[in-house]
Amino acid sequence: MDALSAISQRVSVAQLTGPGPNQEQVEQLFKAAFRAPDHAWMRPWRYLTIKDKGLAALGDVFAQAGLHKDPEITTEKLEKLKRMPQRAPLMIVAIANIQTHAKVPAVEQRMAVAAGIQNMLTAAYALGLGAIWRTGEMAYDDLVAGALGLSENEEVLGFIYLGHVNCKLKQPPELLLSDFVQEWNGD
Repeated sequence: MDALSAISQRVSVAQLTGPGPNQEQVEQLFKAAFRAPDHAWMRPWRYLTIKDKGLAALGDVFAQAGLHKDPEITTEKLEKLKRMPQRAPLMIVAIANIQTHAKVPAVEQRMAVAAGIQNMLTAAYALGLGAIWRTGEMAYDDLVAGALGLSENEEVLGFIYLGHVNCKLKQPPELLLSDFVQEWNGD
């Protein structure tokens, strides 16, 4: 698949099944992520791969975080939190490792990680895999961050779910350039 087709046809896939990506595919995904624009070559990213029993363990962490936030949480909601990481055979946690730099503010470092995530999603599509980038309250929870071993200067920017497509792919909407692109000439 050529690059422009992968970029313009990629869609998020919420229904994923096994098998997960093989080791060669995972390496290709990370190589794509590492090519993200990165002001001052700071490499402000870190990734965790989670599969198999790790997904169940993360579900337990999500449930603990939910209970910590709301001691009155229902059993149904706790079970939903436990199942969340198991939506796909592989999850990659994308982490921004924010560093102090005179010329590169934190927002640019976060954007570099986000660009890497987008590269990863596009590469997954080109490899015939399904993927979706999710955040939600667990991405911003201190208990979850602690369980994942994040340092004080790190933030979860997303949970990337990867596997094989288990549904009909949505068609990307046709967007008109005129709705989003205007010429500016300084007047």
